[in-house]
Amino acid sequence: MRILDKYILKEFISPFLFGVAAFTSIFLGADTLLKIANYVTTYGASTLSALKIFLLALPQIIIYTFPMAILLGSLMAMYRLSGDSELVIMRTSGQSFLRLARPIFIFAFIISIGTILFNEYVVPWTNTQYEYVINHEIKQNLEPKSAEHVVLRDVEDGQIKHLLYARRYNAETKKLENITIQEFQNDKVIRIENAPFANWQNGIWNMTNGIIYDLSDDGVQRMVTFKNQIIPYIQTPEEIAKTQRSFDQLTIRELIAIYKAYESAHTDTTAVIMEIEKRFSLPMASFLFALIGAPLGVKKGRSSSSLGFGLSVAIIFAYYAIMTFLEAMGKGHILPATLAVWLPNIIVFFCAIYLIRQKDGKI
Repeated sequence: MRILDKYILKEFISPFLFGVAAFTSIFLGADTLLKIANYVTTYGASTLSALKIFLLALPQIIIYTFPMAILLGSLMAMYRLSGDSELVIMRTSGQSFLRLARPIFIFAFIISIGTILFNEYVVPWTNTQYEYVINHEIKQNLEPKSAEHVVLRDVEDGQIKHLLYARRYNAETKKLENITIQEFQNDKVIRIENAPFANWQNGIWNMTNGIIYDLSDDGVQRMVTFKNQIIPYIQTPEEIAKTQRSFDQLTIRELIAIYKAYESAHTDTTAVIMEIEKRFSLPMASFLFALIGAPLGVKKGRSSSSLGFGLSVAIIFAYYAIMTFLEAMGKGHILPATLAVWLPNIIVFFCAIYLIRQKDGKI
């Protein structure tokens, strides 16, 4: 059976690699190359900077093209095998459809797990470098900027000691507004400090008119007000402006820290939850697209390969359209955040189960 598995996988690999190249090229041509042309004409970006943008944009794009390529590969492989009646011959030897499609499913699952890891350890770094090249090398935006929802961490020996959340950082007045600080001990919150603002004065951050809550297992143990309180462990105003990153530049661990900060400050956590869930749902779409692509590729008689490509494009368009619509519903609090992210995958999964059950009974 290893020979048969290798044969089926070989039929899958070629259209899969073609899909990666084709869909990545479409994304690059429709978005990245246009941006590069704009940076060259508007800001006089150098060839080196343009090349950096091109290469740094690839990892984020690949995250989206892998599911598309998996769908195309699984669909086209089964199109070819069923079109040449090879699938019928394999079935007459006693093999079920599910058994024949197993190597494709296993490969797609490995791709999904690999994509999760790639999205955790590579993509945040490349996205950060991408923004740095644009803002500092090309646009040369060197002045500190104001920022919303500032989250700062004080880490010692790999453990968070303090987690600060500020609703806003004002670069002009050098002021942090609506501050909540959590103090941790053995990954447990032992103290919370709230203050309306903190000013940068004489090289230190000074909070005023705040409240300290000492916590125990039973709740608030003590509450103390203060007039002035120094924050010795956070960055200078210039460093704060530089270290603020968008969600797609953060790892899952960093996103979880932001979620805790938002939650303690009673700030809406929907966007953070959806980003965390998306780090798993989008990579798992590769596996689910294999489940739905393989049975859809089984046809009686010969079929045009262009028909298979067109069908894959239609499914991809429908999936991403539904995903975008449900994300908007999640951010608008019409649907729970987790459900809004995972519902497209749930729909694909049940469609795949239905199709596989049908194809497992007949060819």
